[in-house]
Amino acid sequence: MRAALGALADVCCVLAFVVIGRANHHAGGSLAGMTSAAWPFLVGLAVGEVVTRAWRRPAALAPTGVGVWLATVAFGQVLRAVSGQGTDLVFIGVSALFLGLFLIGWRLVAVRILAVRSQPAGGDGRLR
Repeated sequence: MRAALGALADVCCVLAFVVIGRANHHAGGSLAGMTSAAWPFLVGLAVGEVVTRAWRRPAALAPTGVGVWLATVAFGQVLRAVSGQGTDLVFIGVSALFLGLFLIGWRLVAVRILAVRSQPAGGDGRLR
């Protein structure tokens, strides 16, 4: 169950990146346009999930979170370039920052929530 939720969270992060990016560039919200923009990053995400064996520890910052993030950006950009969608240095930076914030960010929140939940009653709430 945790593996499926982790994968779903990652897919949602990539889709949020695509939706926000297309909205900021007034590219419209057609299904074809969204699919065209999303598939390179979703393939990169899938590669990252497999390489890091994300299903074993989906909320782990490393290697899962970092590996998934780097694979999503790297493969996503390469696939965009070879499919004729284009890329540039600014877009690489923006995608790396956004996807890093979201793909690592949800894991940071999950780790914090799990740490608080695992404390015995009467704990002071601080991580040690």
